[in-house]
Amino acid sequence: MDSPVRARLPEAPAAAPDGGFAWFILLSCSLVFGLTFGVIKAFGVFYVEINQYFDTTATGTSWIISIAVATMHVLAPVASALSARYSHRSVVIMGGLICSIGVTFGSFSRNVVELYLTVGFINGFGFALTWTPTVTMLGLYFEKRRPVANALASAGECVLTFVLTPLFQLLIDSYSWRGALLILGGLQLNLCVCGMLLRPLKTPRDVTREVKEQEEDDSAGASAGPLGSSVSADQGACLKDTEEIHNSTMTDSNNRTKRADLRPKILHYVDYTLITNPRFMLYSMFGVFAALGFFAPALFLVPYARSKGIEEYQAAALMSISAVLDLFGRVFFGWVANLRLVETVQQLTVTAILLGTVLLLCPLASSFLELAGFSAVYGLVYGATVAIHITVLAEVVGVHRLGSALGFFMLIRSSGGLLGPPIAGFLIDKMSDYGTGFLMAGVALIVSALFLLLLHQMNHRGQRSTTKNHKTPKAEAKQLDTT
Repeated sequence: MDSPVRARLPEAPAAAPDGGFAWFILLSCSLVFGLTFGVIKAFGVFYVEINQYFDTTATGTSWIISIAVATMHVLAPVASALSARYSHRSVVIMGGLICSIGVTFGSFSRNVVELYLTVGFINGFGFALTWTPTVTMLGLYFEKRRPVANALASAGECVLTFVLTPLFQLLIDSYSWRGALLILGGLQLNLCVCGMLLRPLKTPRDVTREVKEQEEDDSAGASAGPLGSSVSADQGACLKDTEEIHNSTMTDSNNRTKRADLRPKILHYVDYTLITNPRFMLYSMFGVFAALGFFAPALFLVPYARSKGIEEYQAAALMSISAVLDLFGRVFFGWVANLRLVETVQQLTVTAILLGTVLLLCPLASSFLELAGFSAVYGLVYGATVAIHITVLAEVVGVHRLGSALGFFMLIRSSGGLLGPPIAGFLIDKMSDYGTGFLMAGVALIVSALFLLLLHQMNHRGQRSTTKNHKTPKAEAKQLDTT
C-alpha cells in the first residue's frame, strides 16, 4: 500500500524590514562593535603598563592583541556554522560569557604567555562568537538602508573607544592593570545582553505536504498463491538473482541520494564554494593586507606619543580624538554610500589609499598638537574605510551568502590580523622607533587598494559581458528583419 510521508518545505527567508525591530538589532550590533573592536583599539593603554610590568619587547607584548584578532578571524566560520545550527542569539550569549571569562582570568596572569592564552585566545574566541553572528543578523534586517546601517553599527566602536581609552587609564591608575582587566571582564558580560536582542526574522510557518512514494511491483508479487506452488526450482533461483540485482541497485541509488542530500546540508552551515569565487577571493586578499595595517596604529599610537614625551592622559586623549572623527567618518561616508553616487568598491579604494598615505605621514608628527591633527585625520579616513567594507562584501557575494562569506572573509583575513602588530613590533624593536610601525601599516593599506582596483576591473568586465549577451539577440533579430 502507498503510505503518505510528511516532508517539511521551509519557505524563503522573510524580506528585510529596514525598520521596526531592525533598530534594536542595529543597537545590539553597535554595542558588539564597541565591546570587541573598541576594546582592541583602546588596549594600547594596557600595552604600556604590561610592557613595563613584565619587561618585555614591543613584539612580545603586541602578540596579546594580535592573537585575539587572529582568533576572532580564524574562528569566524565556526561562529557562522554554529549560528546556522543553533541560533544567532544563543551563539552570541555564549560568546559574551567566554569573553568575560577570558579577560577575568587574564587579570590573574603571572606572565605574558598566560595573557596570550586568556586575553588573546579565549577572549578572541568569544569575539568571534559575538561579532560574526550579530553582523550577519544586521545584514538580514536591512536591505535598502544597509550601507548606513552598517556605518551606524560600526560607530559603536568609535563611541566606546572614545569612552574606554581614558576610562582604562583612570582604572589602571586607581587599581593597576590587573584591576582594570577585572572590571573589563565584567563589562564584557553586556555582550550577553546584546545577544538577547537578536530576535530571528519572522518567516511564514513551514508548510507540509503529503508526498506519496510509488513502490515498484515485484514480479514475484504478481504471481498468485505461495511462491513454492507457482514456480519451479529454476525459476526460483532466477527470481532470487533478480531480487539481489534489484536490491543492489536500490542500495546504490540510496547511497547516491544520501550523498546528494549531504551537500546542501553542508552548504547550509558552511558555503565552501565561496573559495572558488574569484571576486570573493580578490576581496579577501584586500582584507589580508588591510588587516596588516588596521590594528597596528591603534595599538602603537599611545606608546608612540609617550615616547615623544607626551604625558599619559594626553596620549590617551589622542585615541579619543581619533574616535570622535572616526564616528563622524563612518556615519557621513556610510550616508554617502547609501546615496549610490559612485560604486561602493570605488569609494572603498579611494579611502584605503588615503588611509595608507596618512599613516605614512605619521612619523613627521612629534608634538601633541601635531599628533592631535594626525589622530583627527586618521580617525576620519579610517571611519570612511571601515564604514562600507561589509557593504562591499554583501555586494560581492549577495546577502543570501553573507553569513558564510563573512566567516570565510574573516578566516582569510586572519593572517593579516595575526601578523600586523608583531611585524610592526619587530620593526620598532629593530629601529628603536615607534614611527616605523606606522610606515609598515601605511604600505600594507596601499597594497590592499590594488586588489580593490582589480576587483573593480573584474566587475566592469562582467557588466560588459552581460550587456553584450543581452544585445546580441536583438542584433540578430534586426539582421533577420532586414533580410
